[in-house]
Amino acid sequence: MKKVLIANRGEIALRIQRACHELGIKTVAIYSSADRELMHVQIADEAVCIGPPQASESYLNIPAVISAAEITGADAIHPGYGFLAENANFAEKAEKSGFIFIGPNHETIHTMGDKISAIKAMKKAGIPCIPGSDGPLSKNEQENIQLAKKIGFPIIIKAAAGGGGRGMRVVHEEAELLNAINMTRAEANSAFGDPTIYMEKFLQTPRHIEIQVLGDGKGHAIYLGERDCSIQRRHQKILEEAPALGITPKQRKSIGDKCSLACQKLKYRGAGTFEFLYENGEFYFIEMNTRIQVEHPITEETTGIDIVKWQLLLAAGEKLNIKSKDIKISGHAIECRINAEDPDNFMPSPGKINVFHAPGGPGIRVDSHIYQSYVVPPFYDSLIGKIISFGDTREIAIAKMGNALKEIVIDGIKTNIPLHQRILKDKKFLRGSVNIHHLENFCKNKSDAS
Repeated sequence: MKKVLIANRGEIALRIQRACHELGIKTVAIYSSADRELMHVQIADEAVCIGPPQASESYLNIPAVISAAEITGADAIHPGYGFLAENANFAEKAEKSGFIFIGPNHETIHTMGDKISAIKAMKKAGIPCIPGSDGPLSKNEQENIQLAKKIGFPIIIKAAAGGGGRGMRVVHEEAELLNAINMTRAEANSAFGDPTIYMEKFLQTPRHIEIQVLGDGKGHAIYLGERDCSIQRRHQKILEEAPALGITPKQRKSIGDKCSLACQKLKYRGAGTFEFLYENGEFYFIEMNTRIQVEHPITEETTGIDIVKWQLLLAAGEKLNIKSKDIKISGHAIECRINAEDPDNFMPSPGKINVFHAPGGPGIRVDSHIYQSYVVPPFYDSLIGKIISFGDTREIAIAKMGNALKEIVIDGIKTNIPLHQRILKDKKFLRGSVNIHHLENFCKNKSDAS
């Protein structure tokens, strides 16, 4: 593998580029006309404009991406996260066009991308799943009512092709059920082009715990510990930490071994993440992300494993020469996602960054593509960077993050830095006693932060 086309933008594109250059691999940056000034575009070996600002006409334009790879003589394509990263059709077309797709093969992406087939695959592999319909919901209303009663309210209706918090609806009582099914089915068809929906038990106070895995596609796979991603709003993560409080070494090994075994059975290649809801000491599988995660740096900090570099090596055919038992989890890491948005109402805040000063010091890492005078465009996700703190203990990591949030300066646009500062002072967060609903409630009452 001598040249990689990076089919993404922003901080993850820069992260991939750095890993490529460290391995002596040349890079091709693709960009929309709104992204000419992106940092990774400026320092790439080659750069190709593939369309106008709208993602549908640039970053999501599969023929344009493939053409850019062809004209630049790239060997491989790295999709990053978002956009086409979990698009089985894109992976298949890349492979058929003669390129290495840096991720699992398209069959695996398809299987795990459909929530119903993913749950079936996980049950077969021995992964614990949430009680549910075990398949698509029919249009038989009485049958669906009886199924909901059997599972027990509250239940949640989900789109089989859903993601990013869309295509989900919680139902607390029978009178709401049929309307919720119809609305979710219509939303699923509109948002994902697939009206297939299913039903699950709705856990009321779970944490969001995920297991990071690596597989070599040859039947060998390992797990790299877990992350707690419970601080989230509308199913979008805001702050993550590793390892998760309260997960014992025995629990970690048990669920980690199951995830590794599932990857071995799938002959999974590359980096992936098993996402679980965790309640009353039990793990319940919800989905698998067949790509790099935004929050991968906290696992890198606590394990010493460069996940992006391993993505490249595994895609190039390298063997996974480490075992799960060799992974030593050390210290504690926290990641704060820095978004260009109002910290109170979460409205996007694109515009020019007049002043930017990054925090530093021992145990602080900043993954970001922004710089002074950079203009944040209004067309894409509001994530503009991530601050990662690492310390011997959680308390030290929190203290370091607090210092970093005081030190960082981003002037000219609004960011969610004040929200992170409030979270770090929140008593429940400091105790580690939060669940996936905590941030929603916390934002309703700022006084909880004292």
